[in-house]
Amino acid sequence: MSAPHLPVLLNEVVEALAIAPGDVVVDGTFGAGGYARAFLAAGAKVTAFDRDPTAARFAADLPAEAFTLVCARFSEMDDILGEGGADGVALDLGVSSMQLDEAERGFSFMRDGPLDMRMGDQGETAADLVNTAEPEDLARILFVYGEEKKSRRIAGAIARRRVQQPFTRTGELADFIEGVLGGRRGAKAHPATRSFQALRIAVNDELAELEAGLLAAERVLKPGGRLAVVTFHSLEDRIVKAFLGERAGRTPAGSRHLPQQQDPRQPSFELAFNGARTSGQLELDANPRARSAKLRAAVRTEAPVWKVAA
Repeated sequence: MSAPHLPVLLNEVVEALAIAPGDVVVDGTFGAGGYARAFLAAGAKVTAFDRDPTAARFAADLPAEAFTLVCARFSEMDDILGEGGADGVALDLGVSSMQLDEAERGFSFMRDGPLDMRMGDQGETAADLVNTAEPEDLARILFVYGEEKKSRRIAGAIARRRVQQPFTRTGELADFIEGVLGGRRGAKAHPATRSFQALRIAVNDELAELEAGLLAAERVLKPGGRLAVVTFHSLEDRIVKAFLGERAGRTPAGSRHLPQQQDPRQPSFELAFNGARTSGQLELDANPRARSAKLRAAVRTEAPVWKVAA
């Protein structure tokens, strides 16, 4: 089955990984396989991860001798490949195009469906969260993960309404939030955009998964191996920027409770380029979803893997 969407910053990711024939490359989120196909075409042996069991339908035509799909989170990559088991790691973050486009997955306010939002098939749904979280917790989720300035107003209104009628549908929740905020009033984005982003991140624990995935990539990459990370919103990009900056020796080490390097004078990564790369106009014209994407990349040094401080 061919991929039903366009992978973002594909050429830039392939260039950043500098794949040589025979390299072992991790595709951190398989999705519809756009990145994996490009890595295979470059001669790599690809191990792909996706917590979504439905992603397997897009892998049926891929060569078994060079490709493996693991139904797991990308933070588990080192459990599969072992320390120093990969020449390259690509992490494509956020929700996939297929998940957004399939109403029954409950990710999009543009397509009415069950209020689910789970990338996998386990754990609480967005409906569980919306209908049971304390108003203060719900407001915090909307503010922190969605950067929604009116989070308290939305959370309070949701808490009052759910007593009489729990939320079960994406369209229902989107219309309710729009009503709470007083309609669109000419806004380019739907009023529920930030709230839906926040709920999706909370349901899937996406930021903690990203932090764990970066640590796993550090462990799994060989010296000289390359890491490429594509983010789609500022919360993700800040985490990646801070991690690579610290690991490249450009920022001070953080909390003593977080993983620390055995010798802080030895950076475990070198930045492949300064700053972040973004999509060009041709890609933006072909794929509007690329407008917020950023690519950051780094090369693994020979420094020891960072360890958790005692």
